[in-house]
Amino acid sequence: MFQIKSILRPSFAESLLLTGLIVAMISGSIIAFDAVPHIPIFFSILLLIGYGLLKKVSFAKLERGLVEGASAGMGAVFLFFFIGILISSWMMSGTIPTLIYIGFTLITPAFFFAIVFVVTSIVGLAVGSSLTTVATVGVAFISIADVMDLSLPIVAGAIVSGAFFGDKMSPLSDTTNLASSIVGVDLFEHIRNMGWTTVPAFFISLLFFGLLSPRMEGFDLARIADFQVGLSETGLIHWYTLIPLIVLFAMTLGKVPALLTLAASSLSAILLSFIHQSSSLTTLFSFLFKGYVSNTGFEDIDVLLTRGGMESMMFTVALVLLALSMGGLLFTLGIVQCLLDKLEGALKRASSVITSSALTAISINVLIGEQYLSILLTGQAFRSQFEKIGLKSKNLSRVMEDAGTVVNPLVPWSVCGIFITKVLGVATVAYFPFAVFCLLSPVLTILFGLMGRTLTYDK
Repeated sequence: MFQIKSILRPSFAESLLLTGLIVAMISGSIIAFDAVPHIPIFFSILLLIGYGLLKKVSFAKLERGLVEGASAGMGAVFLFFFIGILISSWMMSGTIPTLIYIGFTLITPAFFFAIVFVVTSIVGLAVGSSLTTVATVGVAFISIADVMDLSLPIVAGAIVSGAFFGDKMSPLSDTTNLASSIVGVDLFEHIRNMGWTTVPAFFISLLFFGLLSPRMEGFDLARIADFQVGLSETGLIHWYTLIPLIVLFAMTLGKVPALLTLAASSLSAILLSFIHQSSSLTTLFSFLFKGYVSNTGFEDIDVLLTRGGMESMMFTVALVLLALSMGGLLFTLGIVQCLLDKLEGALKRASSVITSSALTAISINVLIGEQYLSILLTGQAFRSQFEKIGLKSKNLSRVMEDAGTVVNPLVPWSVCGIFITKVLGVATVAYFPFAVFCLLSPVLTILFGLMGRTLTYDK
């Protein structure tokens, strides 16, 4: 998208005004009226079209800007479809249920807060969704902590930290796929590169929660035991169900392209599913499109396992295409270029570019409260700046996740912040200081940028 040529040279005042109106429209709709972001983005597109027509720009040129913007996301769209199929196939084969079961076996009364962090990290990695992790195993941990009269804000902080670690590093996560696709980085190369900031943040968080954990006996882990029983009764828990995961890791280490890796892992999972399922091909195709449906009778298990399918990706696909179309118009009308020109003098070193892009991602989360837009708009705005100073795009995709994905749950009026508060019953401001992983990630990415460490340059 950064290659889209502007056909206007708007003034800085006009660019700033239009940007302010768009931010106000989107943030107001999401925060005040609990709207999905699609609608205010759609109206923002109409606003930009109106501005272009007012400036005597032909509709054909505006339409071309829309199409060029949306086309930048086609790689992400196909990747999302593969992810939807992978999730449902991993559910059918038992891969994800087995990973979750393994996570639950780690729970002991000792180091409770640290165990909560580790287990939610494993579940988050397995399901690729932070909010699903929070709404299922997160609620279970909150219930246990409440019964044992433990600090709910600390437990909520551990849950949020683990869930967003898993979301950030999972190849099943839509935000992880979005961040890599939007700047043209291979999915697994993006995940490997995030390890430079994510691994230190993980172990510092683990140490933090370990030191805070009470040394107590007599924990009632009945709710966790219910989860394990429910998972066992699905008939999906077997050692060989980890084969699709092994295929994924092996092909990733072999640096096979992400689409082929996901396709091969999905195929191995589908073949394994015939061991557990006596379903017809009609049911199989339905699961792959609409998602796997769990019918254990245990509500929390069913919520956790009923996932995936191509259809589940439509919300994200629509949002990506709308946001990128808006971005295409912003570039076509010269608005982004005008704003960046004001920063051009300050964006000549890696440290300043990384700091500016990280602060932009954080600001979008705070102002708009939407993590997808934080990723999309930051990637669109700064990709050319990273290229100008010779930094590889995977540095930008890492910043987008470190300062975009994991910051959203820290904002009380954000989509994630509101959801987590409602589900866990703990205010965002209460768990904020204990969501250590989410706090550390943007700090480390900016710090490494200032130090010039872990950065990769084009040769």
